[in-house]
Amino acid sequence: MGPRPRGTNLLVDTHAHLDPFSDDEVSQILERATDAGVGFVICAGTTIASSRRSVYLSEKFPRLFSGVGVHPMDLPGPVDHVLYEQLRDLASSTEKVVVISEIGLDFMEGAPDRGTQYQAFREQIRLAQELRLPIVFHSRESHDEVLRVLREERAYEVGGVMHYFQGDETTALRAIDLGFYISLARPLLRLPQLQEVAARLPLDYVVLETDAAPQPFKAKRENWTEPRHLRPIVRKLAELQSKPVEEIEDAVLRNVERLLGTKWGAVHRALGA
Repeated sequence: MGPRPRGTNLLVDTHAHLDPFSDDEVSQILERATDAGVGFVICAGTTIASSRRSVYLSEKFPRLFSGVGVHPMDLPGPVDHVLYEQLRDLASSTEKVVVISEIGLDFMEGAPDRGTQYQAFREQIRLAQELRLPIVFHSRESHDEVLRVLREERAYEVGGVMHYFQGDETTALRAIDLGFYISLARPLLRLPQLQEVAARLPLDYVVLETDAAPQPFKAKRENWTEPRHLRPIVRKLAELQSKPVEEIEDAVLRNVERLLGTKWGAVHRALGA
C-alpha cells in the first residue's frame, strides 16, 4: 500500500448522501466524522442536481469527495445524449469526482420502467469506462440482473462497489468473483443473516459506508445516521471476523486505495499530503 495522505484517519465512508444538507450542516457532519476517526467521505449523486451539488460540496470541503450518477428510482427517462454529456461534464469537472455513483437497477413496486433502467445502467457503465472511474451500484430485488449487466458490459474493467449490501453469501461471492467490493453499513449491527455472511466474507473485498442522509422520521436529530457511525460498524465486523479492529481498518483502507486506483492521488492532494 502506498503512503497515506498526511492527517487522514483510517476509516472511509464510501457512500453517503450529504447533498440535501446545508453547507453549514455538512461542515458539522464532517467535523463529527473526523472526531470519530473518519478520514474522508464520498458523497453519491442520484440526479443531475444532486450530482452537481455533490461536486460543489466536494470542492468546498477537503475531506469530501464526490460521485456522479442517476439513481434508478430517479430516472427522468433514458440516458440520452444530453444527459450523458451533462454527467460526463460534471464527472470531468474536478479530480474530486472519484466514482460514478449511484447507478443500478431497482425492481421494487413503483420503480421506473425496467427497459429505461437497463438502458440508463448500461449507459452509465459506459461513462465509467470512458472516464476510467469505478462504479457504486444499487441493487434492490434485482441482484441476478445487475450482475448479468455488469458482466455483459465488462464493468469489471473499472471495478466498483455493491453498495449497502444485505444479500446472501452466494450473491456476495458472485459480485466478488466479478471483481467488485461488498459495502457493509449499519444493517450489519442488527441483521443476524447479514452478520453470518459478513463473518465469512474475504476481508480483501470489503468496504464500509453509512448511506447517511437526512432522516426527519427520527424524533431526535442526534439519532440520524452520519459518517461518524462507521465506528460501530468496524467494531462489529471485527467481532464477527474475530480480528483486531486495527486489522479491519487497515484492510478496508487498502481496499479503498485499490478501488480508487489512480484517483488515490487526488485524495493525497486534497488532504494535504
